[in-house]
Amino acid sequence: MKFVPLEIPGAFLIEPELHKDTRGYFVRIYDQHTMEKYGIAAEWMQESLSFSAVKGTLRGLHFQRPPHAEAKMVRVSQGEVFIVFVDLRRNSGFFGKTGSVVLSCDEPRLLYVPQGLALGMCTLTDHCSLYYKIDQIYSPESQGIIRWDDPDLNIRWPLEREPVISERDAAAPSFREFVDSEGGLVLSFERNAGT
Repeated sequence: MKFVPLEIPGAFLIEPELHKDTRGYFVRIYDQHTMEKYGIAAEWMQESLSFSAVKGTLRGLHFQRPPHAEAKMVRVSQGEVFIVFVDLRRNSGFFGKTGSVVLSCDEPRLLYVPQGLALGMCTLTDHCSLYYKIDQIYSPESQGIIRWDDPDLNIRWPLEREPVISERDAAAPSFREFVDSEGGLVLSFERNAGT
């Protein structure tokens, strides 16, 4: 497996080794021992599936507040998806910074994002499926959302027309409103260290 550090520390694009022959390929998607070498020692609590039927479907930017902040391991099993992540960790030094990757079923790569990041996605093809491994049990009262087209974040979504989005995503608060009301996320290990 190859681990490519992304724009925000702690986030990785993970490229498993493909073993190809005339039948297709075999790939080991997850190897805990290798993950731990890169600081990924999550105990996965949930696995979720997101299916989007139409190209241009957009979800996000979603996050969970501490103590239910989520690390996620994401892979695409069908279609091609543009994925954005935003650092909401007040003390990270990268607060408010964004990064992005494209994941495709044609290249079985994974995206790992640590706790304290918001995640959003936009489908680049019809019929897209994303699988998420998540290290926390979902807590509805801890969920948060930031507007996908926030001018301060200035994310360059690869959209050809207005996206297909939920009412909740369309009505999400801005990044500035999040900062004004919450100041950013402080994770439990940061609190315990006195930061």
